[in-house]
Amino acid sequence: MARLAHRPEDGFRLVAAADPDPAALEPYRKDFGPEFGLYTDHRELLDRENPDGVFVCSPDFLHEEQGLDVLRRGCTLYLEKPLAITTQGCDRLLDAGGPTGERLYVGHNLRFFPVFRKMHSWLREGRIGEVQAIWCRHFISYGGDAYFKDWHSERRFSTGLLLQKGSHDIDIIHWLAGSYTRRTTAIGKLSVYNQVANRRAPDEKPVTAFARENWPPLSQKGLSPVIDVEDHSMVLLELENRVQASYLQCHYTPDDHRNYTIIGTEGRIENCGDTSRDDRMATLRLWNYRCGYEEEGTEAVKIPRISGDHGGADRLIIDDFLHFLRTGERRGASPLDARMSVAAGFSATESLRDGGTPREVPPYQLQKPPSDHHAPG
Repeated sequence: MARLAHRPEDGFRLVAAADPDPAALEPYRKDFGPEFGLYTDHRELLDRENPDGVFVCSPDFLHEEQGLDVLRRGCTLYLEKPLAITTQGCDRLLDAGGPTGERLYVGHNLRFFPVFRKMHSWLREGRIGEVQAIWCRHFISYGGDAYFKDWHSERRFSTGLLLQKGSHDIDIIHWLAGSYTRRTTAIGKLSVYNQVANRRAPDEKPVTAFARENWPPLSQKGLSPVIDVEDHSMVLLELENRVQASYLQCHYTPDDHRNYTIIGTEGRIENCGDTSRDDRMATLRLWNYRCGYEEEGTEAVKIPRISGDHGGADRLIIDDFLHFLRTGERRGASPLDARMSVAAGFSATESLRDGGTPREVPPYQLQKPPSDHHAPG
């Protein structure tokens, strides 16, 4: 992500990198030359380089600490999603980043997927009337190749995959509906990967590459020694504007796919595929008349392919961040948007682990710094 921001011709230069693993820094030494700053501690980088903008793309449990270090030094921060792994952690970052996030940009790149931008524009055009319900199903074929082999598999590092992965889609649900979640309930379980006996040693480096031969899921090898997060979850969300939504996530499906259905007072929209490739085009379909089974709907639009990772969304979000760095304007998710997606995912995880007990999602309230003066006693 940071490399995409290296655009000397536009006035943006990548000048330094930090990673506790020196081997991870070698590609930067090779590609950017001896003048490029290399550090094993991000605080030393901040002290010596005094950068205008900083990318924090570390594991989720480090986002809060490292993000606060950046913001407290007055730099503009690009922080990968999720904002933090707790609602309280998000609030501390928002407090530090300013009440409207003047120096904080969160990497919710799903908003830049062309299929979701088209979906959003159709809704704003009123193509299906007033939105009433949103359903999202997320099939994650690579769950056992990634999230159950490294730090993601432990609650202490991720809270859970309903927050870690779900914050993407909960943000899209909020964006499409034009409202945040106020109440949620969820159920879920760990039912497949806990049965896999082949585990790596605690000090062994995880191998997280996707491999088609890792099938069926119970044949996986080298899973994490500790797995205490759910591999399947189902969430109901009631939004502040009374839209109702559901989010379903499964990490042991054979296919990888996000499927959204948005139902309004005058029709519905559904996507087939979320990114377009040379061999497959994502399609957005609209139904706005009464009919029986009509696979293509009233209207079907093929989403053009854009080159780059995540269907071209990575470059688009970096374009937006650089524009934000220069002007303060953004098209992507605001820090409050990012906070509310985590708050909904965190509250839903609490509900899931408490037998589905409904949870109210707490609103964000800016914490005033303590005063140095005492009132007369």
